[in-house]
Amino acid sequence: MIKVRTVFEKKGRAKYISHLDLNRFIMRVFKRSGLPIWYTEGFNPHPYIVFAMALSLGFESDCEIMDFNLTEGVSFGKIKKILNDILPEGLKILYVTTPEHKIKDIGKAEYSVECITENPEENEIFLTELQKFLELPEINVEKKTKKGIKLVDIKPLTELTNIINKSDNIVLNMRLPAGTQNNFNPMLFIDAFSAVSSVRFETGKISRTGILCADGEVFK
Repeated sequence: MIKVRTVFEKKGRAKYISHLDLNRFIMRVFKRSGLPIWYTEGFNPHPYIVFAMALSLGFESDCEIMDFNLTEGVSFGKIKKILNDILPEGLKILYVTTPEHKIKDIGKAEYSVECITENPEENEIFLTELQKFLELPEINVEKKTKKGIKLVDIKPLTELTNIINKSDNIVLNMRLPAGTQNNFNPMLFIDAFSAVSSVRFETGKISRTGILCADGEVFK
């Protein structure tokens, strides 16, 4: 059995494919590919597929991770070409490699969020209020958990890595907890700020731009 890790992008119309539908679709892709995919054993054999993290519906991504196994060796270049020839627009394998980290090693994810104000002249007000918001001692939000709704202070766990003020929007780059233990959606931060900001704005494109290990190392 040969372990394979693919990194793919999910953009454009593909961002509206749910995680469950993506899983089903990839199974059909594998059947068409002719690749020697390793199947699980038991009463209901199926291709062994593992996605590192589910992506929220409507989000784009440059760094989706999908693992699967082969029963015999196939060059990484050939795997990439075969899959890309079948995948629709918006889904594209960027590279194929051998896994270095385990899924449980994931600790953080990076996102890019576009914030579009009704009037570009309000961008400076937006940025001033954002700075004051970041200086608050706590940023408490309601977060859904397996045990119900829980009040969580996201400030210690949210890192705004860059702010880009463009003429037609403001782009916030942030790093958030991710993985099996803790997983924050960037909209938790955006909604909390929107609730206290005097500037009316909408979110544009939201994209996951990186997946990191707990120590900050790029997940591979």
